[in-house]
Amino acid sequence: MSTKRPPAPPPSLPGFTYVELLGSGGFADVYLYEQQLPRRRVAVKVLLPDRMAGASAEQFAAEANVMALLSTHPAIVTIYQAGVSEDGRPYLVMEYCPRPNLQVRSRAAAFSVAEALRVGVQVAAAVETAHRAGILHRDIKPANILVTEYNRPALTDFGIATTAEAADSSAGMSIPWSPPETFADAPESGVRSDVYALGATVYTLLAGHSPFEVPGGRNGGADLIRRIESEPLARLDRADVPESLQVALERSMAKRPGDRYDTAVAFARALQRVQIELAHSVTPIDILDDSPVDDEDDEDDGELTRVRGIVSIEPQTSPAAGQTRQRETAAFAPTAGSAPAETTVEATVLRTPTPVATIEDVSSTVRRAPAPALEHTTVPDPAAPAAPAVPARARSRRGLWVGVGIGVTAALIVGGVALASALTPAPDPLPSPSGSVAPQDPIDGFVPPPADVVGDAADGQVRFTWTNPDPEEGDTFAWYPYTLEGNGTTTSTAETTVTLPADPSGKTCIAVQLVRANGTTGDETRKCAP
Repeated sequence: MSTKRPPAPPPSLPGFTYVELLGSGGFADVYLYEQQLPRRRVAVKVLLPDRMAGASAEQFAAEANVMALLSTHPAIVTIYQAGVSEDGRPYLVMEYCPRPNLQVRSRAAAFSVAEALRVGVQVAAAVETAHRAGILHRDIKPANILVTEYNRPALTDFGIATTAEAADSSAGMSIPWSPPETFADAPESGVRSDVYALGATVYTLLAGHSPFEVPGGRNGGADLIRRIESEPLARLDRADVPESLQVALERSMAKRPGDRYDTAVAFARALQRVQIELAHSVTPIDILDDSPVDDEDDEDDGELTRVRGIVSIEPQTSPAAGQTRQRETAAFAPTAGSAPAETTVEATVLRTPTPVATIEDVSSTVRRAPAPALEHTTVPDPAAPAAPAVPARARSRRGLWVGVGIGVTAALIVGGVALASALTPAPDPLPSPSGSVAPQDPIDGFVPPPADVVGDAADGQVRFTWTNPDPEEGDTFAWYPYTLEGNGTTTSTAETTVTLPADPSGKTCIAVQLVRANGTTGDETRKCAP
């Protein structure tokens, strides 16, 4: 977030206790509060006093409604409630995601292929959910993907999201992750624009920088726009990136929108195919949708796509307790002779809510295989009269002798086979398949936070030290200083000590986290020294 201006003072919110500033943006500040009941830490986004009139206030209200509509998705930041503070500033109370966002992480160290694919599928599912609700995000980038306490990505910042009814569908952009059509004289945006940004985000996680950024070169806005519009996408300089992943990223970021994947879920399935190729665990696609399930669209993905009913939380309620409601599907449902479903998604029509859905309505979106039919067996009634016995046909004597002969022969054959089996030694057990996977340790891969962080001030400087509780080869540390004005630049070091100039305020603070060689990170540890 930007730190060019001082943050506004935090508002007094009934039922919440202010803790600290998390960051500042173009038209809002984000603070950490502790909610008293239920007790938990929450992030509160507050509109700036000078932005409360006009388009900014409308934009803020639209963001509240959008996030309330979508925030039950596991890869979208949850909104708990919205309101207006005592001094008249609108605010959103949201899920607090304490881990560094994906922009900070990717700058510290590039992601492993496995984690980039997992995150890509999960975020693409969130974007697909928004598209099916008629909403374009239009600002998908690593900085807008937070990380929850359970290490799941959470898409946020729907501040410039738009619907088909929006008067301006192209205002606001982040140049490094924006597609070429957004820079035209008549800017355009659509489903495929978000698909481009998804591909650019996954590319960034793997490269450690935005797709058309030249490390050490000129990377101003004009330079990036020229490369985005005219230069081909540079290949990832990594031996562990398969050709199929490179092709998927190139298609998602094609210059012409028509050459890209037509939906976010199509891009997610392309990433799933790479996971299958690499023998990785395949990440399911979670889609919230209230429209009828299209069997033809999902017939090839088996259990890899989970379709669930949508839950809407009204942002005006406090405490937040939303109603489960189905939303009208006429605008998106295909009709006889109409275009395929993806064409209607591009229209991004905002549908109006209909009456509250019952449990049966929501569960109807889950498809189950029909149970096998049970064989019908008739049970006789003891009170019913017995059926007359049918006389058996008399068997000829010749047939009797033939039957006895056949029985004797069969007995001799079975006895011979049994004897041979008893005399034959048992074969050695077959070896297990070469591709079998050993049981995995559920805590394997856990990255602990740095321990024993200490700050010592002397001669106008503060020396911070810490320890690595579980050292491994290739470990590094990502750290950054922070103040009330915001966070400083993230820096990577292999040492367990950093020396900073003492802050003029008299309090010097640092945040540090452990980064493994494969790119995984643990929780950050914060420490301030007087």
